[in-house]
Amino acid sequence: PQAKPIFITSLLLGTTITISSNHWVLAWAGLEINTLAVLPLISKSHHPRAIEAATKYFLVQATASALVLFSSMTNAWHNGQWDITQLTNPTACLIMTAAISMKLGLVPFHFWFPEVLQGSSLTTGLLLSTAMKLPPMTLFLLTSQSLNTTMLVTMAILSAAIGGWMGLNQTQVRKIMAFSSISHLGWMTIIISYSPKLALFNFLLYTLMTTAVFLTLNQMKALKLSTLMTTWTKTPSLNAILLLTLLSLAGLPPLTGFLPKWLIIQELTKQSMAPAAAMISLLSLLGLFFYLRLAYCATITLPPHTTNHMKQWHTNKPVSTSIAVLTTMSIMLLPASPMILTTI
Repeated sequence: PQAKPIFITSLLLGTTITISSNHWVLAWAGLEINTLAVLPLISKSHHPRAIEAATKYFLVQATASALVLFSSMTNAWHNGQWDITQLTNPTACLIMTAAISMKLGLVPFHFWFPEVLQGSSLTTGLLLSTAMKLPPMTLFLLTSQSLNTTMLVTMAILSAAIGGWMGLNQTQVRKIMAFSSISHLGWMTIIISYSPKLALFNFLLYTLMTTAVFLTLNQMKALKLSTLMTTWTKTPSLNAILLLTLLSLAGLPPLTGFLPKWLIIQELTKQSMAPAAAMISLLSLLGLFFYLRLAYCATITLPPHTTNHMKQWHTNKPVSTSIAVLTTMSIMLLPASPMILTTI
C-alpha cells in the first residue's frame, strides 16, 4: 500500500525536475526518475503481457535517455555550454531529435508505444499517454528553435499517416488510443518550430480529451470493441457523452478538439506551408474513421440478440466528478476560443 504513493511522488518529482531544469544533466536525471517510477505501475498485474510491456518500455526509454546524454555531451564538447536552450551543434541537434522522438513515440520510433499501452491497465495507459509525455515535450519546446524544421515536418506528416493507418484495423481500445496519440503528436510536431506555444496548447487540450476518454473507458471497464458494444445498458448517459468526446478528439468543428487543428492550419498557411497543412488535414480523416468506429460501437450499434448474449446490469453508481468536468471541457471549450487566444 505504501508503494503506490512513492511511485506517484517520484513521477511528480521527475516531471518537475525536467520541466524546471536549465542544465542537460538535471533534465536527464528527471527523465530517468520518471522512467523508473512508472515501470512498477506497468508491471503491477504480473501478467506476461505486462512484464513484456515493462521490459520494452525500459529498453526504449533507457536508449532514449542515453541519446539525450550523448547529444548534450557532444554539444558541450563543441561549444562548452550545458544550457538546454544553447543546443547549436548540428550533430547534437540530430541526435536530440531522435532521442525526444523515441521518448514521445513519434514515427519512426513509435513501435514500442502501442505494445506497451496494450500490456498495461487503462489508468497506467492514461499516465503513459499524457503525464509521461510532458517532460520530453518540454525539452522539445525548449530546443525547438535549434532543431531541423524539414525533418520535424517530415516526421510529423509520417506520424499523422501511420497513426491513422495502423489504427484502422485495431479491435483493442488501448491500441486505438495509442495510434490516436501518435497522430496527435504529429500535429504538435509540425507546428513546434514555428509556434511552440501553439504546440503546448495542443498538447494540453490533447491531454484533457485523452484523460476524459480513458477515465470513461475505465469506468465502463471496456478493453475491446466487443465489450464496448455491451456497455450501453450499464451507463447509457456516459456512453452517449463518450460519442461527443471521441468526436472532439477527432477534431470535428463545434467541439474543443477542432480549436488546436484550426489554429495549426492557420499558422501553417501563414508560414506559406499550405501543402503540408492540406496533407496533415487529409491524414487526420484516417483518425476520424477509427474514432467513429469506437463511437459507433459504443453508442449507435446494438449487439446481436442471441441466447448466450449477456447484457450488463444498469449501474446506479454515480459518474465521478472528474469525468463529468473533463468531458464537459472536451466538448464545450470552442466558444471560449477568443479568450484562450489572448493567452497564447
